Amino acid sequence: MNKSNILTLFDYNYWANARVLNAAAQLGQDQLTAPARLSHGSIWGALAHILAAEVIWRLRCQEGVSPTALPDESEFPTLEALRQRWAEEEKAMRRYLDRLTDAALAQPVGYATTKGAPQETILWHILAHVVNHGAQFRGEAAVALSEAGHSPGDLDFIAFIRGRQL
Repeated sequence: MNKSNILTLFDYNYWANARVLNAAAQLGQDQLTAPARLSHGSIWGALAHILAAEVIWRLRCQEGVSPTALPDESEFPTLEALRQRWAEEEKAMRRYLDRLTDAALAQPVGYATTKGAPQETILWHILAHVVNHGAQFRGEAAVALSEAGHSPGDLDFIAFIRGRQL
């Protein structure tokens, strides 16, 4: 994996996030937080979880900090607050990614899980995981958004790539 590939994956990640957030903006807060058969309980929970995971992984990789818990969804009390925090995180992640080299991507990163267990994983594997993790939970949110009549549309990587070629 090289830096160009990682940057493309994160471009896709933020493109897909924007599509889901734009669809979510069509719902009221009560619909966003309504209980749903999703891993994190609601559309809101899924979105907050994606953001929280991006934050924690960047902190581990960039700053060598291993938080003992994910940021709580209560830190984002409204969709606008969530969007604003996500925009800040995207800028921070892009600044971090821009400074990486191909050699750095091949190096292991040491960190502790939220339960304190020591781990070591190759950096590009972590970054690919962040994108894949987002895809999993965006997919859950997208199903719930579609059921509420506000589909985010095609979130496939190939749709993103084809759209860039136009």
